[in-house]
Amino acid sequence: MSAKSETYADVRKQIASVIAGETSLTARYATAACLLREAFGERFFWTGFYLVDPDKPAELVVGPYQGTLGCLRIPFGKGVCGAAAASGETQLVEDVHAFPGHIACDSRSNSEIVVPVRDASGALVAVLDVDSTEFGAFDTEDQAGLEAICGDLLTVA
Repeated sequence: MSAKSETYADVRKQIASVIAGETSLTARYATAACLLREAFGERFFWTGFYLVDPDKPAELVVGPYQGTLGCLRIPFGKGVCGAAAASGETQLVEDVHAFPGHIACDSRSNSEIVVPVRDASGALVAVLDVDSTEFGAFDTEDQAGLEAICGDLLTVA
């Protein structure tokens, strides 16, 4: 197991430990964003969640995050977050400037990974968005680690 995979495994355990028994989704998202940013430092330039808006179910609205000001709303299908929400699949983007329809919430972001978050019934409820100032900052190891954390986030009691 690589050092990065070990870090993801450790963070996954930390998040699960802190959120155990917590019923507030805000607290769960805030905990995950904080612990991920702390574990991976500046490589995780912006780390946070966009939530499916129950009043506008074709839009994401910014939720708990660590980093600079995020976009407030993102329509499904627009930008990297919207693509993840619309497709239900993780988006791993080495160069966001080459991504069709990219939304530049902060021009310093150069690569991005966005992972769907589902509740216990399997419904999409949010996406985890991580941006980096580095190009190609994320790989399949990051994808596996973040998907595991997102898989636990709303299903672990």
